[in-house]
Amino acid sequence: MTETKKFDWKLTIKMNISLMKAGGLWPSGNDSYDLNFYALYASVLLTLFLLGHVFFQFVHVFHTLDDLQAVTGTSFILLTEMLIILKTYYLIKNMGMLKQLMLTLDNELFQPKSIEQMLLVEPSLTFWKRIYKMFWSMAMGATFFWSIFPILDNSFQDYRLPFFAWYPYNTQTSPLYEVTYVYQILCICFDSLVAIGIDTLIAALNMYTGTQFDLLCDDLRNLHDPEERDVSKKLIACIRRHKEILK
Repeated sequence: MTETKKFDWKLTIKMNISLMKAGGLWPSGNDSYDLNFYALYASVLLTLFLLGHVFFQFVHVFHTLDDLQAVTGTSFILLTEMLIILKTYYLIKNMGMLKQLMLTLDNELFQPKSIEQMLLVEPSLTFWKRIYKMFWSMAMGATFFWSIFPILDNSFQDYRLPFFAWYPYNTQTSPLYEVTYVYQILCICFDSLVAIGIDTLIAALNMYTGTQFDLLCDDLRNLHDPEERDVSKKLIACIRRHKEILK
């Protein structure tokens, strides 16, 4: 088999990692969150645009319990955003383990051993990229139309906001209406970034696991490669690799 240089697994998800880093969801380096500026930055973003947005909608639901239409209209998106909070919590809680997994991928044991093996994993990487682009395309479309529908149906003239929510001030006057409108748009954009970032990251980890099994199967198929002299040593390496993948 033709030898190849070290394969960079993280290159495929580089854009996703960069967006998560901008959203406060991926600390620099190989460590988890620490008491530093980035942790403060992440706390402000998550509190202001995720927790705050959910809180104001939840209070609105509490104030309109007698109005079934208002409750169902708000609960539809509110439950989704509460799930995003749950995803974010577990991402932050397990950040150390995720960083360790990314480091493990750079281990020589998990590297493609040839050009042929690089070509073998390419379809899986390409498929993930397509899923990632599809997710973002749908999210941007949904976010765009959700943000402008009060303008499209002229309900903005009645100071209609994109989302039903309670605020400790009167949103029926300018410029508070415009400020709140922009705030809600920023919130839904941030929520989309968080949701897609986490979902596609987990999808990427599953994809990496699948590609490792593909590479392991290829090694087993070539166990009796004429160029390999020590078959038993190669078999032991395959067993060790299988155990590491299952970890």
